[in-house]
Amino acid sequence: MIPCISQATTMGSPFEADLDAAMRAGWTAIELWLTKLETFVAAQGVSEARTRLADAGLAAVAAAAQGGLMEGPGGPHADLYLRRLELLAELDVATLVILPELAGRPAPEEIGRALDGLAEAAEQAGRFGIRLALEPQRSAVLGASLDTVAAMVAQVGAANLGVCLDVFHYYTGPSKFEDLGHLGPHNLFHVQVSDLSGTPRELAGDADRVLPGDGDFALGPWLAQLERQGYRGPVSLEVLNPNLWAIPADQVAAIGLQAINRVLASAREGR
Repeated sequence: MIPCISQATTMGSPFEADLDAAMRAGWTAIELWLTKLETFVAAQGVSEARTRLADAGLAAVAAAAQGGLMEGPGGPHADLYLRRLELLAELDVATLVILPELAGRPAPEEIGRALDGLAEAAEQAGRFGIRLALEPQRSAVLGASLDTVAAMVAQVGAANLGVCLDVFHYYTGPSKFEDLGHLGPHNLFHVQVSDLSGTPRELAGDADRVLPGDGDFALGPWLAQLERQGYRGPVSLEVLNPNLWAIPADQVAAIGLQAINRVLASAREGR
């Protein structure tokens, strides 16, 4: 599995500072935060973004996050989505993390429209050579559990539509251990890790995330199970904690890489 840092973990710093910090810490893979990327590109251009990534020795393995695609074909985010696909293709970003956002709770007969929206989004992404990774979100009205997201992905049946598995939403949401059985190299495209300490799962929010290994999640066995099922892709450090954002990006990148390496080592040891 490939250690990766999400720019959401260093949200307080700009795009270019994230790249420099990641390079100095020794990261080789990064998950881009779309609004940071877009701000940089608007000021300096996409070719400069490519140059900065290359100079930092970073592979942009994924980008996050795009919502609104389950509103159905031709939804309100359609134009933004297409612009983002074009931008990511120019940077050779392989995977776009998408969210199961719906404006309201769908009636059973309306679920097909959400699947149609995913199918259209996957077809459009395929034209750019981009994979879509649908991330279960514990607060989603449709797509809160891994079981549901895996079923939607299977029903759409697009080879470039898969799953992004975030350990925070897995442990604090309705997903169960047996749901991991739905995953394999064919549909698990991206993994995000963080941890949680001293906060009831029912009350936990993104700001309660801590570095992997500093909390209560059984990350080693969880990652080991994914590896047994054939996952060899990025494991992205995504810690949306304002306390971390207030720390210099260089320091966060350095301690974050140590944390990722520790949990990957524990996964290899099966503990």
